[in-house]
Amino acid sequence: MRKQVIAGNWKMNKVISEADQFVEKAKNEVPSEEQVESVVCAPFPFLQSLVEKTEGTPLKVGAQNMHFEESGAFTGEVSPVMLKDLGVTYVVLGHSERREIFKETDEDVNKKVHAAFKHGLTPIICVGETLEQRESNQTKDHVESQVKNALESLSDDQVKQVIIAYEPIWAIGTGKTASAEDANEVCTHIRNVVKDFSSEAAAEAVRIQYGGSVKPANVDELLGQSDIDGALVGGASLEAESFLKLVEAGKHE
Repeated sequence: MRKQVIAGNWKMNKVISEADQFVEKAKNEVPSEEQVESVVCAPFPFLQSLVEKTEGTPLKVGAQNMHFEESGAFTGEVSPVMLKDLGVTYVVLGHSERREIFKETDEDVNKKVHAAFKHGLTPIICVGETLEQRESNQTKDHVESQVKNALESLSDDQVKQVIIAYEPIWAIGTGKTASAEDANEVCTHIRNVVKDFSSEAAAEAVRIQYGGSVKPANVDELLGQSDIDGALVGGASLEAESFLKLVEAGKHE
């Protein structure tokens, strides 16, 4: 059985005191790592404090982005070396907001995925379609292209460790959610893409999250689907109580 991964993506929210208060509430309340993986992906300025405060607890800390180079003249960027040195364990890559607003390409995402593995970080790779693409029946083709490009030149063992987050862009922060069946259909397609691209073993091992207005009211139905192995959550992860409900839904004995 694949272990569920519940990751909160705080985006550009909170100040350090609020972030610290969140982890103080949540760090000892989340289930054990054997039952579910619990991650908060916080803004860069908070990472050191959160890593220190969660040390020795089941709650892990992730970054929301990184550059693919280790160092150099890249003003304003953060490298995988810096994240690893802080003790960060996960990094979100290719989020639709990075692609749409900051013009990151599939090639950029692939370089970042390779850099993450080089430095011992677990990549959470985001893929998903726009409303226009969904309405013109391009969802599966578009997501397939994103997945293949992101996984290009990875070994079979690396593909097994990847977390892929299917986030339909039209459902992020809008209150709209794909039905559990529709979400699972795309996640199943992603798993089949991984099988054809890498191996059946990799397809069985890879975890696929759903993201797109996930909240306590709909998380059980989503996580009950055959190919959904967790959630990448925005707004509903900003309050500790809500986040803990989501994590509890992902727990298995």
